[in-house]
Amino acid sequence: MIEERFDAIVVGAGMAGNAAALTMAKRGMKVLQLERGEYSGSKNVQAAMLDADILEQLTPDFREDAPLERRLVEQRFWLMDSRSHIGLRYRFNHCNDERPNRYIVIRALFDKWFSGKVREAGATVLYQTTVTELAQNRHGRVIGVRTDRQDGIIHADVVVLAEGFNGFLGTRAGWRERPRPDQVALQVKEMHLLPRETIEARFNLNRDEGVVIEAAGSISRDMTGIGFIYANRECISVGIGCLVSDLQRTGETPYGLLNRFKRHPSVVSLINGSELKEYSAHLIPKRGYSTIPQLYGKGWVVVGDAAELNNTSHRGHLNVAMISGRIAAEAIFRVKSRGGRSTSNSFSLYKKMLHELYEDLKKYKYMPALMHTQPDNFLLTHPQLVSKAILNFARTGGRPKAGEQKSDSKPFGDVWSWTGLFGDGFRLPRAWR
Repeated sequence: MIEERFDAIVVGAGMAGNAAALTMAKRGMKVLQLERGEYSGSKNVQAAMLDADILEQLTPDFREDAPLERRLVEQRFWLMDSRSHIGLRYRFNHCNDERPNRYIVIRALFDKWFSGKVREAGATVLYQTTVTELAQNRHGRVIGVRTDRQDGIIHADVVVLAEGFNGFLGTRAGWRERPRPDQVALQVKEMHLLPRETIEARFNLNRDEGVVIEAAGSISRDMTGIGFIYANRECISVGIGCLVSDLQRTGETPYGLLNRFKRHPSVVSLINGSELKEYSAHLIPKRGYSTIPQLYGKGWVVVGDAAELNNTSHRGHLNVAMISGRIAAEAIFRVKSRGGRSTSNSFSLYKKMLHELYEDLKKYKYMPALMHTQPDNFLLTHPQLVSKAILNFARTGGRPKAGEQKSDSKPFGDVWSWTGLFGDGFRLPRAWR
């Protein structure tokens, strides 16, 4: 039984939890971190984009030993129909020089390394330990946690909830609502092994260069969904995510969607001959700025996915988690160093320090509603129409007959009225302001 008292207990060892625990441990605080997995990242095979500027604030020398897959030099966007795609490429030549600022990482490897930094900083880290309950005194103040490892309470001045979007502690305590199916996406992904030289040849990469592809269109089968491909060092991550409500409505299966995406000619050419290594699924919050839950209270704060601090218009999921964990830890340290108690009022400092992140989330608060209520237009109709237009433009071997031309142009009138065109043209800039 753990008899000692801690300055802080961090529940969870993902990106937000590790950032919070590392920041407090480096400040000399007595920190206990509890993780239910076998090790940090043991349940995660996700590839992700990492912002070096944010990580440098936590561990400046991370490039010396962090398991970085590739430096991200290019991002591609595909609009797909059933057999082809139209692509847009953006290359980050101006920000990938001697000290690149964007990397691709595999979470299972990176989280384990990150957790090691937490232990090196002096925190106590226990794996395979599930927090079953938040302990409260008779005034409703959180005073510690109960776990499945022992009887009794492990005491702390403050508890940091970094339990992820699936965590039940905050929901059970009534601090956040259980999300509806239309407010959460289910993302499924696979890891395909290929020789490093093959990956670099297929993606047109040199040495440690990396690329991320994001795709929209017919692959999501009339649902709100995005496909993605990550070129890692010796494997390729392929996945797709859709709203749970859309999966319920259509009866589509996540794995069926992923198989359809993999069979697309544009994807087959990238993963052909690979060995399937891993398959995983992950729930992602899609509620946006307007539904961020309570972030702090008497003796507790919440960070990362558990706080739903997720910008649905950007892929900086990893970075937002680290920012919130670091800022929460800084706020907790300031309160403690001033001799203040862990009250709801004192932790309001956390929300004040999140101002810049809040403003970024607020900027795109209309985007979820736009994309989720009109997936037919933005993820199906528009990509198909653009693809049709490019196909007609690129025809070779003579012009089509008059009857064929009329047939080709008919879909534009059927699915995209002038009212719909100008309506979408007005709503998109307003949501992305």
